[in-house]
Amino acid sequence: MLTHGAAPLAQSAAPQVPPGSGARDAASGLGAAQRAALTTRVDELARWVKEQQGQLSLHVVDLETGRELAAVEASRALNPASNMKIVTAAAALDLLGPDYSFRTGIYGELRGSRARSLTLRGDGDPSLTMGDLWRLGAALVARGVSSVEGDLWVDQSRFDAQFVPPAFEQQPNEWAYFRAPVSAVALEANTVTMNVLPTRAGEAARVWFDPPGFIEASGSIRTESSGEPKLTLALTPSGDRLRARLSGTLGERAARQRVVRRVDDPRLFPGYALAHVLRTLGVELQGEVKAGGREVKQELVHVSSRPLAELTTRLGKQSDNFYAEMIFKALAAEEQPGVPSSFEAAAARVTSWLTQKLGQASEGSVILNGSGLFDANRLSARALTGVLGYAEESPRLSAEFMTQLAVGGVDGTLRSRFTQTRAARSVRAKTGTLAKVASLSGYVMRPGRRPIAFSVLISDVSDHAGARQRTDRVVMALAAP
Repeated sequence: MLTHGAAPLAQSAAPQVPPGSGARDAASGLGAAQRAALTTRVDELARWVKEQQGQLSLHVVDLETGRELAAVEASRALNPASNMKIVTAAAALDLLGPDYSFRTGIYGELRGSRARSLTLRGDGDPSLTMGDLWRLGAALVARGVSSVEGDLWVDQSRFDAQFVPPAFEQQPNEWAYFRAPVSAVALEANTVTMNVLPTRAGEAARVWFDPPGFIEASGSIRTESSGEPKLTLALTPSGDRLRARLSGTLGERAARQRVVRRVDDPRLFPGYALAHVLRTLGVELQGEVKAGGREVKQELVHVSSRPLAELTTRLGKQSDNFYAEMIFKALAAEEQPGVPSSFEAAAARVTSWLTQKLGQASEGSVILNGSGLFDANRLSARALTGVLGYAEESPRLSAEFMTQLAVGGVDGTLRSRFTQTRAARSVRAKTGTLAKVASLSGYVMRPGRRPIAFSVLISDVSDHAGARQRTDRVVMALAAP
């Protein structure tokens, strides 16, 4: 989706402020030595990216004064990688509200202790767990339900049938958890976990899968007297479930091993798990797990997610792609009640928010998915500092948006970066990494003043260590006392 918004602001070069006596510039809030250091570090980064035959979009702005402190091709739209999650988190907190929560329920008609059928329905909760299904099942039993005469339906109609986010098809054979599909009812982030416990040497290890009821397994893993775990889990679709082929070895003194993989088709996945829960709780199920049940309206029990403000920490601090795509798609569901949400509609809503409400657009801007995974989106550093400035200034979302970002030297994806600022907790930012992309956008906090917002997008460069080192030097020039 190509967006042509308002004309971008004029480009400016990195600041060329000659060093003076060390007096602080009231307009920029930076001392002369700090201004000189910023100029040096920005120039150093720009030269290095050029030598690497890469591309750079950089923008630094003082949110206290609105003054642009540095800019290099600031309106050039590049692949932001996971810096896209800055936009997704800010848009969701602004459009849905920090207190918004998702709802997952079981619907049906009761006749005494019998249900004609049951329907499991959700509106896109990215945090739904087996614990939630146990709570739903226990609540049904507490209502006196002892049997289900018909089928157990899974209603995924709040989202459309495109489970794979845009650009995720670029790695179709990737079974890692970070490429999990999205669905209106999504259990355990639409992943399965193989658990392996050693027994005695020469015997098969104990293997089980969570959530239960979805995997048909064959093969085995052998327990040996010693040795590092060597586990193989090969998954293939088998109807609406998955078939697993197991092999490998582990030592008899090894701790429990866990291997997490995405599911392929999420439509009935939570239904099989709920069927297991209900049977374990003593509820007789006479029918099958099927897709449908949209027409069933009577709610019997439900669970609600934690507030959105808490869920977004998975975006900023942990860079969780699944949470980002689920929240992204839910934005369209809320805008058009009754219409299945699509990635296209979500992208249109976020693009409209970015361009019309915030006035942030650059030639070549593209929004396709909400996580920034793979070769999908294009944003400029200027657009990202615009989002950062809007989020920081808004009383409605400022505190929650700040909280979800990683803190330099303290937590999340910045735990091992900016350790010099750990005590001050002054760097709060979002990282972004792909094969040839290294990005970092966020804030440098200042006592008694609004922060400095920065965005550094580097594309077509394979040397991630070199890119991070030089990016961090730019940020540390801003964080220097």
